[in-house]
Amino acid sequence: MADIHIHRDHNLGLAQARKVAWAWAEQVEQQFDMACTVVEGEAIDRVEFVRSGVKGVLTVAADHFDLEAKLGFLLGAFSKTIEGEIQKNLDTLLGAAAAKKRPAKKAPPA
Repeated sequence: MADIHIHRDHNLGLAQARKVAWAWAEQVEQQFDMACTVVEGEAIDRVEFVRSGVKGVLTVAADHFDLEAKLGFLLGAFSKTIEGEIQKNLDTLLGAAAAKKRPAKKAPPA
């Protein structure tokens, strides 16, 4: 069994982080045929995901994401590739959410 651990800090707040997590869950459901369940809490949410050979949870907090996944024997050989793909997807979603949160820069006076 191979384990994947990914931690990402952010400054989105819980409401915006939830949107990112839900988008991530929809993406992995479609792209990797995962079954995802979102469990909302007051301070943190959990996105539990599973499919044959993979089981894990994405913990969503106001200031960070923590992803823990266990890969079965067959997928364990591809753990670095899978981890890289998860990191890329999560970083892309976080980058897009952070860009939306930043106010637009004003053009200098002409």
